[in-house]
Amino acid sequence: MTYQTPSAVVAETKDLFSLPDIYFQVNEMIRDPRFSMADIGSVIAKDPVLSARLLRLVNSSFYGFQSRIDTITRAITIVGIDDLYNLVVATCVLDKFAKIPTDLVDMTAFWMRSVHCGVVNKLLAKCCGVMNTERLFLAGLLHDIGSLVLYQAMPDQARSVLMAIRQDRRLLTSFEQEILGFTHADVGRELLKAWGLPQSLYEVVGCYRQPDFAVNHKLDATLLNLASRLVDDQEYGRLIEQTLVETSDHTLDFLRLNREQVEQVMQQADIEFEQVFEQILPPIKRDQGIARPH
Repeated sequence: MTYQTPSAVVAETKDLFSLPDIYFQVNEMIRDPRFSMADIGSVIAKDPVLSARLLRLVNSSFYGFQSRIDTITRAITIVGIDDLYNLVVATCVLDKFAKIPTDLVDMTAFWMRSVHCGVVNKLLAKCCGVMNTERLFLAGLLHDIGSLVLYQAMPDQARSVLMAIRQDRRLLTSFEQEILGFTHADVGRELLKAWGLPQSLYEVVGCYRQPDFAVNHKLDATLLNLASRLVDDQEYGRLIEQTLVETSDHTLDFLRLNREQVEQVMQQADIEFEQVFEQILPPIKRDQGIARPH
């Protein structure tokens, strides 16, 4: 089946790619000043899987809090409502979509790469002084979610794209444009908009392959572009130095990063990825032969 626009693809798959009710409930409460942090915490606490996973994550070394956080309300107080909202989105998405069946890709490998990109993106953002970096983790986690939609809605065309880029993912956008008429980033943008996520997420995901097209969030889009290239190149066995050679000094200056900092981030990300992946996706079992960050 073919579609003329990315929004048409999303409309066709809206039932499969819908978030659970608790997301919409929490989202509405966050936007309504009548609800307190305790009110929001009590709603999240009613979902034992969601609340347990959130607490595991905020107590992991990825956050590095000195004392243990044992309630959702305390997590909101310490992490902040914006960051907790992003964690709720991440957890809901992963819980719902981690095992969507597809014969086109290994879903464990897909989410490993997505989580790794989220970790790298957040660490890069911290390194260049960005505030409230949890949205960067979420953007990295969701940067490729449009591909999942394409695998379901347009499997034959998606297979052709995957065959064309099997040796070099850097060619992804050009082959998607040629075969589909739009990109997975375009579809991801429309999906996140349909979910009611903020522009700071859907614009970044929609523009991460071409960050100069971002109107309001160019810094975040440029960070995600770098993070995704670093993760993709590592997966294909390319050295960090090769990725950095292809990254202009202008881009690094814009991000307020130097090459040594990027190399340090990748080393730190390799350490932190393992725990974050275990905490945020405990039900997934690694299959043998999956390439892991190294």
